[in-house]
Amino acid sequence: MKDWRKAEVSIDATLRGVMRQIDAASLQIALVVDADEHLVGTVTDGDLRRGILRGASLDDPVTKVMNREPTTVVLGEDPAAILGLMRTAKLRHVPVTDHGRLVGLETLEELISAPERNNPVVIMAGGRGTRLLPLTADRPKPMLPVAGRPILEHALVGLAEQGFRDFHIAVNYLGDMVEEHFGDGSRWNVSISYLRETQPLGTAGALSLLSAEPTEPLLVMNGDILTKLNFVQLMEAHEQGRDAATMCVRQYDHQIPFGVTLIEEDRLVALEEKPTIRNFVSAGIYVVQPDVVHRVPAGRFFDMPQLLNGLIADGRRVQVFPITEYWLDVGRHDDMHRALGDFEELAE
Repeated sequence: MKDWRKAEVSIDATLRGVMRQIDAASLQIALVVDADEHLVGTVTDGDLRRGILRGASLDDPVTKVMNREPTTVVLGEDPAAILGLMRTAKLRHVPVTDHGRLVGLETLEELISAPERNNPVVIMAGGRGTRLLPLTADRPKPMLPVAGRPILEHALVGLAEQGFRDFHIAVNYLGDMVEEHFGDGSRWNVSISYLRETQPLGTAGALSLLSAEPTEPLLVMNGDILTKLNFVQLMEAHEQGRDAATMCVRQYDHQIPFGVTLIEEDRLVALEEKPTIRNFVSAGIYVVQPDVVHRVPAGRFFDMPQLLNGLIADGRRVQVFPITEYWLDVGRHDDMHRALGDFEELAE
């Protein structure tokens, strides 16, 4: 059972602090309390995502996105009644109060076991990882160890804990090492098959190697990503949107180290000192409809941007899903150092 008190945040917290607390608690919710421990609101990772898409800054106060009237139950409520309430209202969390004071948190995951999902998971683990040389001289990048296990294993275990069972791992560079470590997946109570690339096929090309035509939306992700993403929520958002594909995105801020000018002809109109540019970048995690797989050409290099841009050009919708949980693309040496420094604590 997870410690719900780790999800508590002060009403004075910023969205950045709330995001960190949600990551640390691994409950996908923050419980906003006042100085007397009275519950004043809640913030789910969904609230954070919607707020960020509306333009909220991570330095904004929690009050900008929090739910001020969350559904609660009183201390001593029957668990069956709580489960019925959560199912009816489609809730994953219900705070428990005693005369307004926060005394607990009921979660759907703890009231029922995680159901198995039929969605295939395709993990791209065939790249050489040249930017991480010499670390990748004798092993594929997804097999680099972090907190006692390979990066790829962190991904597989996290997905298995959320009910995913059908895995397909694309391998190329030193692929035997991946296959020897993971085998058929029975060690993790999952099934693993391997998509063996004879040449690099890019971040989407290995989809053409699937032996059977998928009947459910596929989860596709790069094998060098460490994340605490709630993949079930991602799949539910995709299924509700009924789009051709969903791309996970991550907010990326870049501060320009100079004063930026706005000029009209030869006249200075405005000057902004060291502004921060905010963009959403691809997080290397996608969901695609089964029919989208047919668009991937066989036997040639094909990247995910080519696939998604082709869908958009044909008038099909591609949804975005912001990641507010922990996420790290281990592509460079400084990323690896960061992973070694912080993921062990988050993985507990």
